[in-house]
Amino acid sequence: MYHDILIPTDGSDASVTALNHGMEIASSMDATVHLLHVVDVGVEMSAAAVGDIADDLTEALDEDAKEALNQAEQMADEAGVTSKRAILEGVPEDAIHQYSADNGIDLIVVGESEESTITEQFFGSTTDDVLESATVSVLVARD
Repeated sequence: MYHDILIPTDGSDASVTALNHGMEIASSMDATVHLLHVVDVGVEMSAAAVGDIADDLTEALDEDAKEALNQAEQMADEAGVTSKRAILEGVPEDAIHQYSADNGIDLIVVGESEESTITEQFFGSTTDDVLESATVSVLVARD
């Protein structure tokens, strides 16, 4: 049923929950998981306005991306699941949809925390944005 499963990850508890669900599905269907971390350009652009902080922030964001993907890749290895990894820059929901379209993804597994931030209450979350505009099936894994 599913051959290519996209699991965006940022290393948060919610994304680890999504990884657990995604790995279980992939293992049962002999599917490939695509592990994606999106570096939010909005954060980088805000830092660029401050000057010297931009380089330090970019380096920290890149390190966070590598750590999140290393954790996800280790989970895939432990589950015996074939994985591919990618780091993209952009608006997270846009990058998720573009990656999905470019790589023949047939399921996106996203995590959602039960705790919402003030920002999410006013502007919505990446999970909400992915759900609203997805062209493939989306599984929301709650932690």
